[in-house]
Amino acid sequence: MVELIKSKADYEAILSSNTTVFADFFAEWCGPCKMVGPLVEKISESNPDVKFVKVNVDSNPEIASMYGIMSIPTLIVFKNGTLAKQAVGFMQESDLQKLADAGKQ
Repeated sequence: MVELIKSKADYEAILSSNTTVFADFFAEWCGPCKMVGPLVEKISESNPDVKFVKVNVDSNPEIASMYGIMSIPTLIVFKNGTLAKQAVGFMQESDLQKLADAGKQ
């Protein structure tokens, strides 16, 4: 299950309390974001050890600016609160899984 982030405080709490976090930075108007969203949801179901979150860049510009996000979708995997791997743009399910795995190593 992918949790929608509502505030910077929620985001920071999740980042600090989970070993591996997969963050999908998106916007409602973004076509590629709409294509990658269901794939992120699907891999979240087979990776219970990873916390999956969605961050709407329009609703949470402060969080997006923390990582200098200029293009979406931007997918970031954190391990123990530290950025482990980042990718920009649409990705196939197998590539999303590899990205999620980067936070487990």
